[in-house]
Amino acid sequence: MEGMVEWAASIGAMIAAGLIAADIGRRMTGYAFVLFCIVSVMWIYSGLTSDAMPIAVMNGVLLLINAWGVYRYLFREERMPKAC
Repeated sequence: MEGMVEWAASIGAMIAAGLIAADIGRRMTGYAFVLFCIVSVMWIYSGLTSDAMPIAVMNGVLLLINAWGVYRYLFREERMPKAC
């Protein structure tokens, strides 16, 4: 491994995690999940081309989870909690 794809995916994952941890806002969190989706695709490609199936499968699952995050933060309306 350790090619350009892996380095780009690693750096992208660190940036996305930092954006989520910074809690800058709902839209920025959504963009962080978009970046996580891109990174997952990169890791899937890397895993499939270097015969690292566990990496590819794990990132396939993470891609689904991150796509759910994109939906929740960028496409679904924010719902306010109901008052008691």
